Parts: sequence; structure tokens; C-alpha cells
Amino acid sequence: MAEERKFTDQELARRAKLDKYRELGVDPYGHRFEVNCHAEDVLKLNQGLQPEEVASRPVFLAGRIVLLRKMGKASFFHLLDRSGKIQCYIRQDEVGLKNYQIFKLADLGDICGVKGVVMKTKTGEITVRVKEYVHLSKSLKPLPDKHHGLVDKEERYRKRYVDTIVNDDARRTAIMRPIIVRELRHWFDDHGYLEVETPILQPTLGGANARPFVTHHNALDEDFYLRIATELELKRLIVGGMERVYEVGRIFRNEGIDLFHNPEFTTVEAYQAFGDLSDMMNLTEDLIRTLALKVRGTTKIHFNGADIDVGPEFRRANMTDLIKEKTGVDFNEVHSDEEALELAKKFNVPTEPHFRYGHVINAFFDQFCESELIQPIFVCRHPLDVSPLAMKCKDDPRFTQRFEIYIGGHELANAFTELNDPDDQLSRFEKQLEDKNKGDAEACEVDYDYINALEYGLAPTGGIGIGIDRLVMFLTSEDSIREVILFPTLRRKVDKTAEEEEVGLVGEKKEEAKEEPKKEEKKVEEQPKVEENKPEEKCCECSCDDDPVVLEPLQDNSWKINTRDLKDRKLMFKYRLVIKKNSKKPRKLKY
Repeated sequence: MAEERKFTDQELARRAKLDKYRELGVDPYGHRFEVNCHAEDVLKLNQGLQPEEVASRPVFLAGRIVLLRKMGKASFFHLLDRSGKIQCYIRQDEVGLKNYQIFKLADLGDICGVKGVVMKTKTGEITVRVKEYVHLSKSLKPLPDKHHGLVDKEERYRKRYVDTIVNDDARRTAIMRPIIVRELRHWFDDHGYLEVETPILQPTLGGANARPFVTHHNALDEDFYLRIATELELKRLIVGGMERVYEVGRIFRNEGIDLFHNPEFTTVEAYQAFGDLSDMMNLTEDLIRTLALKVRGTTKIHFNGADIDVGPEFRRANMTDLIKEKTGVDFNEVHSDEEALELAKKFNVPTEPHFRYGHVINAFFDQFCESELIQPIFVCRHPLDVSPLAMKCKDDPRFTQRFEIYIGGHELANAFTELNDPDDQLSRFEKQLEDKNKGDAEACEVDYDYINALEYGLAPTGGIGIGIDRLVMFLTSEDSIREVILFPTLRRKVDKTAEEEEVGLVGEKKEEAKEEPKKEEKKVEEQPKVEENKPEEKCCECSCDDDPVVLEPLQDNSWKINTRDLKDRKLMFKYRLVIKKNSKKPRKLKY
């Protein structure tokens, strides 16, 4: 049976208006309305009006009411459409009694259309003088207060549909992102690149070092990976004769979430036959500079707490030189894995069992250099051990023809001169497999079909991958990747209205939960009881000493917590508790 819904007084009042609309012959959820302009157009085209002057051209606008001042027989309201807000003025003697009655039923958040003319008020504000008000859709939930109602960031991300109504910055960023992606596509199209699409479901893990998401295809009865990169498929197309290709696509990596990482994100990867690393440098520098000028009108952008200028030529530096600047260690003079690992120990750089010379260099760079790279820089000559798809440097095979771009202390792009020797590539894949067996969960697998493609011949090729989300962050001056992804990945929200929750998330409300009465028709093992007078072990290092939560056994010999009688659920979900299955007797737990 469906749970009975509960409404606030405001929601009940709004729902009561549904019948009032119907009594007036108005459908609360409206029909088509023809729009001939938008708020931004009206504001721009009528700046020349004099105070109290009225334009002759009629305007038809539609949008959401975001400000409402009802004053007897005349009222003001602000209409928000896709371009912005505009003030509207409505009078009963101009729209008629019935039409004004329909308007008087309006609430903040309602969607409406207006037909009228444009005027400038005595105070100089461009305003639509309404001649006809058309109700289009009723908002049954009140909008949150602009300054106090939707301030929790996670709630904003969960309810992006509300966030973009009340938060001008969120709406502006949401509009900017597709504009940036459109301009990026134009750049590649104008430079002779062909946009293609490659599979998201992949039978082999490759193209990057990352933990994958795994899914099962029922019809084929096989497991597939959600792609962690588009690289190998795009290079297959270069083998096939498509000399310049790019793809804007979703990537999935089963990794952590922070200000610069989201498990589901977007990249653009591009590959150019008969090119190399220098071509990719020129491409990236020109692309970033062009996008900055197109969408911001300047090459100077404030990002991540710093003023960054992408106008001058980007600095170029070798990874080992940057490490030497910060630590004094010259890895060019280090010639063994053992020596590198000893240096890591000396400088307190964390290592893993599979680490070799190149892994240590990369770890040094991450720890001592990355966050310091504020102005645009190409970090070049990455170690071979962490670059399995890049061509070796001719002067030192321990390093590769690879660069990463850093802006504002974070990586923005990654590029190579692509490895096109199939035997060398197979050897590197096998080395990655050894790393995986030693515990490197991010190492890629051997893609024999890709080796087969290389054996047909891959032209000398330059390739690059750019994180679009981070690029949008930079161009919009946002400090979190979740601000530029409309619906970022979030932990599933626990239903706080459920009567019983399995042990997992428990809050801190200091009130005892009562044991549920036994049902006579079901026989279960004897209920474990908590001895109230017996001293108990503390569940944590805190000073809490309240009565324990009552536990009940389940048929699978695990335990659940009964929270039916908790009166206040607002703080129910703060602490995570773990109870091992098959335990004969539960610990006494506190909440």
C-alpha cells in the first residue's frame, strides 16, 4: 500500500487553488503559449524609451514568477525565462475582472504567459504592461528563499531543478557549459577533424589507468566495462584511414569524488595522423586561448584563487626538472628502481608494491609540484612506467614523448606522440598486467585486438585528451566540478520517513528505540537482550552514555535496528555502524 503523503500548510493552500482555477474555467496545467520574444530581448531593444513612454510593438513572454507584489487592483511581478528576468505590471481595469482573478491565484513559482506592451517606469525600469495574463502551470511547492532556503551544496546538487530557478550563478554556469562545448566542436570542425562516436560498453579495459565500472550484458551473458577512455577506438580509426578524428564523450571511472573528480565525466579526445607532440601543444594552446576569448572576451581569468592569463605562450618544462626545483633530487641521475624507492622513503613519498623508477618520479611530482603549477604549463617527458601508450624519447628510453597541461594547480589535458610499434605496445601491456597482479587496480589489460590493429600500421600520430568539466570550471571560474555538472554523482539519499532502517546509517538523536513486539505466529531464535545493569564497552571514544539501541535478529543471522518509535528523525543518519553477519550476539550500540 502506498504511503500517505503529508503536505505543509503552504502546499495545502496551493493545492486548494487547483479547484479555484477549474471553477474559473482554467486548466491548472495549461496549454501551448506562443512566445515572440524573451526578457533579454525586451530589455536590450527598449533602453531608449523615456520614463512613462510606452512602446507600440506587442510582446508575448512566458516564464516563471520569481517575485510577486500583489496590491489590490494593481500588482507587480518578475518573470524569469531562459534569458533572464523582467518586471511585469498588471491592472484589473486593463485585463478585466476575470483575468485579474486568475492572476490573484498566482503564487511564487507559477508558470505563466503575458501579452502586453513595453514601457519604462518613472524610476527607469523596463516593464511589460500586461494586457492579458495566461496561467500555464501551477507550482505546488513554494520556492526556497533566495538567501536562506537552498544553501546546502549537496541539496543544491540533488535539486538542480530548484537550484537553477533561485540561483543565478548556477543557471549562468548551466547555460555556459553547452556554449563552451559548442565552440570547442566548432574549433575542431574548422581544423579538419571529423567527430565520431565510439562504444561506451567495452569488452577490454584500456586507454587509461583507472578503476572501471563493470556491468553484465544479459543477452550475450558477458561482463563489459564502462569505458575509462576513448583512446584505443579512436586510434583504430586512424589505422582505418580517418586522418583527423575527435570525440566528445562520457567517461566512467570507479574512483573517489572531490572538487576536481566525478566518477562520470566528459572528455574530448582528438587524434591527428602525421602529427606529434608539438602539434598537440599548438592545438591545445590555441584551443584554450580561443575558447577564453569566445566565452569570456578575455584571456585573463580568475580561477582557483589565482589570476591566470592564457594569452602568453605557455611555459614548457620537463617533469624531472620541476621535481629538482622543489626537492633538489635529479631523477635523470637515478638509474635503478631500488635507488628511486630509497629516495621515496627518504622524502616520505608513499609507494605501492608495484612501484618502479617511473612510478616514484610520478609520485614525487604529485606530492611536491602539481599544486604549485598555477599559470599554464606543459609538463613534458613523463616516465615510461606510467605512460604505456606513449612513444619513448629517443635520447632516453626511460621517458616518453608526453605532456600534461596544468592550470590553477590541476591537470587539464594529457597528450602523446602515440606509440605505433605493435611489439613494443604488447610488451607494455604485459608489463601493465604484471602491475595488476601486484595490486595495481588501475593498470590496463592486454587488448589483443588493438595490437592486431597496430600490426596493419598506425601512421605517426599525435593525440590529446582534455577534461571538459575542468575546462568549463576554468572558463566559468568555478571551484568545484559539481558546479559544472548538472547532475553530479551523489551518495543515495536515505529515506528518512521509513519506519525501520537496516543497521547502516544511524543518527544521534538521544532517545531510546523500543523493541518491536514479537509476532506469535512466527518462531525465531531467542531474542538477544541487552543487560541494562551490566557495564558495557564504549562504542566510541566519545563520552556518550545513553541507553543502547535495541537490535533484532533477521533470518539470515544478521541484525537490524528498530527505529519505529524515534520521534525526531532529523539527525538519524550521522554515524555509520557496522555489525558483522553471523555474529551470535550483537555488541551494544549507541546512537
